[in-house]
Amino acid sequence: MNDLAKTRERFLRDDLPTRLGNLAANLARIGSFINNPVHHQVVNDLLTESKFFIEWTAAETETEVAAELVELQVQLACWQLRLANILDDSTQQARIAEQARRWSNRVLHVSGLMQAA
Repeated sequence: MNDLAKTRERFLRDDLPTRLGNLAANLARIGSFINNPVHHQVVNDLLTESKFFIEWTAAETETEVAAELVELQVQLACWQLRLANILDDSTQQARIAEQARRWSNRVLHVSGLMQAA
């Protein structure tokens, strides 16, 4: 079994709120790591993993949430396509960091985990 299949199997063991929480955590990490050159490969890996998390989760959410997740997935793909340019520009890094944190907060909110705490 390849690493992606193992990751998928492990990810799908969790309930929907936990999976959304994991996605929110990835987005927060992107927001935190994008400004540090040491973590640029990690940012790329988190973008890839987050797109898969959405693929594996969106169909199980309400229609409105699924639509938001698909919008996020497209945004992540756009960031990843332009990542080399983003990483060379501190203004773009700051913008992406802020957007990633906003998305993280939004996904965490729809997960319902904040109400459970």
